[in-house]
Amino acid sequence: MAPPRPRAVIFDWDNTLVDSWECIRQSYNMTFRHFDLPEWSMEETQARVAASMRDSFPAMFGDRWPEARDVFTAGFAAIHLDYLRPLPGATAMLEALRDVGVALAVVSNKRGEFLRKEADVVGWTPLFASLIGADDADADKPDPAPVHLALEPTGVTAGPEVWFVGDSPIDMHCAVNSGCVPVLMRLAPPYEGEFAHNPARFLRGCGELAALVREL
Repeated sequence: MAPPRPRAVIFDWDNTLVDSWECIRQSYNMTFRHFDLPEWSMEETQARVAASMRDSFPAMFGDRWPEARDVFTAGFAAIHLDYLRPLPGATAMLEALRDVGVALAVVSNKRGEFLRKEADVVGWTPLFASLIGADDADADKPDPAPVHLALEPTGVTAGPEVWFVGDSPIDMHCAVNSGCVPVLMRLAPPYEGEFAHNPARFLRGCGELAALVREL
């Protein structure tokens, strides 16, 4: 059964709306080289990157995690706009949802300053009620705090009328933690054992999401 038509849709950013994997991989590997650590392949990057830096870097780098944060941030800032590519159909999907009265927001574990700069560059900022990144709320995904912050300007309360759309388990976890509908959107179907919190719907791309909302 399809979930009810949403009043609001919260999107993840990286690899949900924009293609970010290569930029993320290069930024991590710049940081690893600084610490003389082994670099990651693309497969390792995709398997290991989800949490925000304040949640993941202390375990990865120990007491030197603030130094690692600063190295990563400088490297990412230098290259992220060069790699910024909207995913196919993303602009048309966002405009279609806006045109039928669905409120739109973003909750990302990318630092808020980078998130909002990227949204400006691709011309999407006017489409969103809010763009919430890492460190903007009291806690980051999968905590529900950024969801509630993102919804404040919409007048919509977290619940079954809100879809959380993302590409990874941390997005589905955040959706469940905040009482929203978890929607997985990516090319690869979910595999057995991937999700502790299963998506309510699996969609292969932006066009499928726009079509589903229109049907509802």
